[in-house]
Amino acid sequence: MFKKILIANRGEIALRVIRTCKEMGIKTVAVYSTADRDSLHVRFADEAVCIGPAASSASYLNIPNIMAAVEITNADAIHPGYGFLAENAKFAEICAQYNVKFIGPTPTQIMKMGDKITAKETMIKAGVPVVPGSEGLIRDVKVAKKNAVEIGYPVMLKATAGGGGKGMRVVYTEEELEGALEAAQKEAKAAFGNDGMYMEKFVEEPRHIEIQIAGDQYGTVCHLSERECSIQRRHQKLVEESPSPFINDELRKRMGEAAILAGKSINYEGVGTIEFLVDKHKNFYFMEMNTRIQVEHTVTEEVIDYDLIREQIKIAMGEPISGINYFPTMHAIECRINAEDVYNGFRPSAGKITSFHSPKGHGVRVDTHVYSGYTIPPFYDSMIAKLICRARTREDCINKMRRALDEFVVEGVKTTVPFHQQLMQDENFIKGNFTTKYLETFEIKK
Repeated sequence: MFKKILIANRGEIALRVIRTCKEMGIKTVAVYSTADRDSLHVRFADEAVCIGPAASSASYLNIPNIMAAVEITNADAIHPGYGFLAENAKFAEICAQYNVKFIGPTPTQIMKMGDKITAKETMIKAGVPVVPGSEGLIRDVKVAKKNAVEIGYPVMLKATAGGGGKGMRVVYTEEELEGALEAAQKEAKAAFGNDGMYMEKFVEEPRHIEIQIAGDQYGTVCHLSERECSIQRRHQKLVEESPSPFINDELRKRMGEAAILAGKSINYEGVGTIEFLVDKHKNFYFMEMNTRIQVEHTVTEEVIDYDLIREQIKIAMGEPISGINYFPTMHAIECRINAEDVYNGFRPSAGKITSFHSPKGHGVRVDTHVYSGYTIPPFYDSMIAKLICRARTREDCINKMRRALDEFVVEGVKTTVPFHQQLMQDENFIKGNFTTKYLETFEIKK
């Protein structure tokens, strides 16, 4: 059993980890920037250490300062949450060097899945379906044109070190290719310091479906079924649910088996997510693996009654997992409540929350680090809360979400609540008729 865990993160995920640690009898250490001194994760941890100024590069990404906080508090483990250093193999290596347990996969496992080209090659060897694409990096326009002809238009250019939609371009004709490649390379270089690009077949009418997996230190890997993550804006998820309204039992079983193959191919240790694209014919293709807990882990927890943070910690302590594959017994939907103005291009809306009331009631869960009087800093991700509703059917879950959204009061800043209210009334969403492109034509009415 760990005696003390330092959470190398902020906001709602830091608070989420603290809660499970308290239930397990483990002491916690919060780290925070000067901009986050009033956040709830700082208040509810057993100890708190300031690790730098507001900028992430000087605080939450500052490995020397985080390790100094570990040393002065005598923490024996680090939970990285998601984002920041959660998939940083160097950070995991440093933790091992200082004899501090990194609650997550090994540095080798992170590296194998962190680079998209390496991950794809690993999946091909494991027999997991992948999207047809280039065998390696696209070095120049000549190679790009050759690959595009072999794959067949439309194609997708992707940054090998990418994420969050950066360094991605869809190309429909050869005439567009050169300009798109140059633009994607510049964007990738600016965002990641790496302009390496690869090419894949562009999957039309795609659904973004991901499978939650867990693997222990003894070679056992199981899956915890799927999450539907197709409601996205500019490749950023806004709504997630489980089970998917698009997936049938046969496909659910096949995708779960493929996810287990993926995890076993790298002897995966910890909880993680295998992300797939699924086309309109229900063909599925490996997209990437996230070697960490995800924002939307909550919907899986709700439909199978399974604490994924507790499972992460137990795996890190060397406990074996059950090896049982789980399937949803309920339906859950998560709406990300972001501090953004949906009537102004989802522009971030930092500032002081003057009034805050979160919905309650049976089957309603709110994960948040904010409160009335809290000032949202402009330096980080705009998500301020996650609203999760659970019911026996998807129809009941949508009805519950409508009610809960009507109760959600945030004053002083703009939020995405109005968008979610309209989506929950949308006929196509209610019927499950949507793809990852759905919000490109979704009109938000004032």
